[in-house]
Order: sequence, then structure tokens, then C-alpha cells
Amino acid sequence: MQSISHLTFIVKDLERMARFLCEGLGATEVYDSGAQTFSVAPEKFFLLGEIWIAAMQGEPPAERSYQHVAFAVNEDDLAAITARLITLGIEIKPPRPRIAGEAQSLYFYDFDNHLFELHTGTLAERLSSYREKL
Repeated sequence: MQSISHLTFIVKDLERMARFLCEGLGATEVYDSGAQTFSVAPEKFFLLGEIWIAAMQGEPPAERSYQHVAFAVNEDDLAAITARLITLGIEIKPPRPRIAGEAQSLYFYDFDNHLFELHTGTLAERLSSYREKL
């Protein structure tokens, strides 16, 4: 195993997901299948940093859950990203309770019930803060 290859999200509206990823999170669209579908449904590919994200047209999750994808961000960028997401109509969730040292997180759902997190800390920092509380 080397790393995650890509993340795929099933969405009702590919254009709406493109706006969310590009305008909201700063991704770059790199592929649009258009009428020539090579996979099981029309799709678009994006790069968010160096992460390949695929959006595929279909029936998204019917219900929301805490299952999510978390992206690492700089703390200084959270306010600007939050403003862009609110402009797009994205629902920002209140943060979960945290202990000192866990860093900051921004939780939000896209238009298709996928939960995202933007997190400013690292695994090492999180584990260190937990050890301090034991």
C-alpha cells in the first residue's frame, strides 16, 4: 500500500459539485467526461492540492452521517474558506467538543450529504494532546 489514489463522491449535479470544489475549496477541474463516458456514469475530476477527487453523477447518500473526509489546511486560511463556502450556500456545522491541543476544525456538508472537515492539526499533535490528558 502506498497512499490513497483518489476520492470519489456520488452527486446529483456535477456542475454544482464543481462550484463547491473549485469556488469553495479552491480545487482545479482537470477532466469532464461530457457525453463520452468511460466509467459507469458521467464524471468530473479535480485536483485539490495534490489530491485527486472524482465526482460521479448518481444517487448520493440519502442521509447525513459523521463519516467524512478531512483535509489539512493552515489555520490562517479557515476564515476565508468559511466565507467562500457560506457564499455558495454550504451549511457550516458547529464544531464538536475539543480538548486543548486538538487544533481547529471546520465541518460542513456539501449539497449531497457528504460531510467534510478542514483540520489545522496533525496526527502527532492530536496524539500528544491525548497523552497529556491521560
